[in-house]
Amino acid sequence: MMISSLSRAVAAEFAPETAYLNTSSCGLLPRRTVDAVKALAEENATGRRAGAGDFGAVDRARAGFARLAGVDTGRVAVGSSVAVHVGLIACSLPAGAEVLAPEGEFSSVTSPFAVRGDLRLRYVPLAELADAVRPETALVAFSSVQSADGRLAGLDAVRAAAAAHGARTLLDATQSAGWLPLDAGAYDYTVTGGFKFLLCPRGTSFLTVTEDAQRSLPPVFAGWVAAADSWNSLYEPVGTLAPDARRYDEPPAFLPYHGAEHSLALLNEIGVDALHDHATGLAARFRQGLEGLGHKPVPGTTAVVGAPGLGGRAADLERAGVMVSDRAGNLRAAFHLYNTEADVDRALDVLGG
Repeated sequence: MMISSLSRAVAAEFAPETAYLNTSSCGLLPRRTVDAVKALAEENATGRRAGAGDFGAVDRARAGFARLAGVDTGRVAVGSSVAVHVGLIACSLPAGAEVLAPEGEFSSVTSPFAVRGDLRLRYVPLAELADAVRPETALVAFSSVQSADGRLAGLDAVRAAAAAHGARTLLDATQSAGWLPLDAGAYDYTVTGGFKFLLCPRGTSFLTVTEDAQRSLPPVFAGWVAAADSWNSLYEPVGTLAPDARRYDEPPAFLPYHGAEHSLALLNEIGVDALHDHATGLAARFRQGLEGLGHKPVPGTTAVVGAPGLGGRAADLERAGVMVSDRAGNLRAAFHLYNTEADVDRALDVLGG
């Protein structure tokens, strides 16, 4: 999509009242998404709908994510959070299995393994992750882009190392899906929270599972929505589960998913490449500006910028109408469709005093 077309699409969907550089915490909702959620809420309030929502909207959201992730819809399960998806994967590991993760990895990626108490968790610096995979490693669990500072993992190297040692891979794409091309089929599992760069309401999350990994992943959270014939599986234990990743579906929260359908449609209309160029271009401008002010940002080319030691300035920026995050002492700024060069310059002006 050309920049002018991108600008028109953004103008029709967003009207931020701040310089909003905080998508790594929560993305802004497009207008079409807000309208869809409002419409369902009104129907639920007035009794104009027989049920709480439409499974068709859930499946259209599933298909929208599958298109962004480069996989067939049969490999996508829907749910409410990354932690629940990771918990399902944690249930599949035998006692004593080794899980390898980067130091400082986001809690939702590591805690479900840690709380089991009978797995061996090993942490190494992100840059050493691929080299740290060994024959006894059962699973490598990591984020494509680190939440705390925007560092990009060595995706190809980690996949190659895992394959060489027979380890499965779990990728959290929450901080990258939408602006960074994602080949979800290259990983045994991917998990993606929808309420950040996918611009969905909170309560939407997507799990992808390869066909091979589906053979060993137990559907321990299965309910009637995971059945092959859901509406004839309301009573008694489910007889036959869905033959694909839908067997791992949680009962959907309809309000978020009615919105997610439209957010994901917008991202597919714009395209990952156009969003990547726009967001990473702004991030590069911000990194350059920080260096000009004498601050050294975390090196990288992602849409998420971490500036060590500046986390305490987040409150100053917020008072000036610039929304960022303080994460692990880093000032974290994240760039998306609705951001402009003026947003970057506004943040730099505040930091420059």
